[in-house]
Amino acid sequence: MTLEYQLLLSLTLIHTVALASPGPDFALVVKLATQTQRKTALASALGLAVAITLHTLLSLTGISLIITSAENVYIAIQLIGASYLAWMGLGAIREAITHWQDRLQLQVIPTYHRELTMLQGFTQGLSTNLLNPKAMVFFITLFSTLISPTVNIETKVAVTLLMFLLSLIWFSLIALVLSKPVIQQKMQRATPMINLITGLLFVSVTLVIIHRLL
Repeated sequence: MTLEYQLLLSLTLIHTVALASPGPDFALVVKLATQTQRKTALASALGLAVAITLHTLLSLTGISLIITSAENVYIAIQLIGASYLAWMGLGAIREAITHWQDRLQLQVIPTYHRELTMLQGFTQGLSTNLLNPKAMVFFITLFSTLISPTVNIETKVAVTLLMFLLSLIWFSLIALVLSKPVIQQKMQRATPMINLITGLLFVSVTLVIIHRLL
C-alpha cells in the first residue's frame, strides 16, 4: 500500500469517527430531519459537507493557519461563530419551551413542523460548521499532523473530495432515515427534548469558545 492510500485510509477512519461523534452538526441534521421536510434536511447535509470541504481547502492551503496566527482576526471569527451558535442554541431552547407550554395548555401533543426552505436548510448546515471555530482547529490539527509539505496536488485533491463525500454520505443517510414519515411520527413526542438537547449542545459549544477567549 502506497503512502497516499495509507493517508486516505487514515483520514477516512478519523473523519468517520469525528462525523459520528455528537456535536452541533449531528444535532442540526437530527433536528431538521425529524421536524422538517426531507429535502430541507438533505439540503442541510449538503451545507455541512460544503462547509467541511471549505475547511479542508483552507487548511490544505495554509489559509486557516494564517487566520489563527492573526490574533485579532481569529478572535473576531470566534466571536462571530460563538454568536451564531448561541443564537441557534437559544432558538432551539425557546422552541422546546414553547412546545411544552402549548402541550400543557392543550393537553395534546401539538404538531410542529417548521416550514424551512431548502435554501434555509443549506444555510443552516453551512453556517453551523463553517462558523464553528472548533471545526477550524480540528482540521488544522488533522491535516498538519497527517499531511506533509511533500504531498502532491493530486493527493490533496483526492483528500478534499474524500472529505466532501464522506460528510455528504453520512449526514444524508441520517437525513434520509430520520425524515421517514413513520419515524417523524414516532419522534413527534420527543420533539421538545430534541430541541432542548440541540439548544444546550449549541450553547455549551458557545460557552467553551467564550471561555477560551477570556
